[in-house]
Amino acid sequence: MKFTPTKLAGVWLVDLERREDERGWFARTWCAEEFAARGLPTAFSQCSASFNQRRGTLRGMHYQIAPHEEAKLVRCVRGALFDVALDLRPASATFKQWVGAELTAENGRALFIPEGCAHGFQTLVDDTEVFYQIAGAYHPASGRGVRWDDLAFGIQWPCPHEATLSPRDAALPVLSTSTVQRDSP
Repeated sequence: MKFTPTKLAGVWLVDLERREDERGWFARTWCAEEFAARGLPTAFSQCSASFNQRRGTLRGMHYQIAPHEEAKLVRCVRGALFDVALDLRPASATFKQWVGAELTAENGRALFIPEGCAHGFQTLVDDTEVFYQIAGAYHPASGRGVRWDDLAFGIQWPCPHEATLSPRDAALPVLSTSTVQRDSP
């Protein structure tokens, strides 16, 4: 695997290092040793998947507050999406900044999102499937989110006029009215 740091501390692009031959290719998608070398989680509590029928489907921006924060490794296994990590760590030098990356089944790229960052994505094509490896248990009472189109963040979504959201995501608050955990690392 090839790890590339982003402008947000702890957020990494993780690319496959494919070993190709006449049969096709092989690549590791996760390695405890390589994650540990970067101070990243070496165990995932759960894996999840989401299937999205239509281009423009937008899920996010979600996170969990302490002491039930989650870290995520997100990969597209079918289709294509624009994946976003949003820094909601008030003590961070990049608080309220975001990074985005195109994840596709073809490029095999993943985005690692650490605790204290919100996560969301928008599909770029129909029939997109996303696979998540999550460090930290799902704790519904700790679940939070902020609006995908909050001007405080200025996230540049690829298809803002095609955004299809769940009622829950459409009702998420803007930063000024949300509760961001102030004692996050």
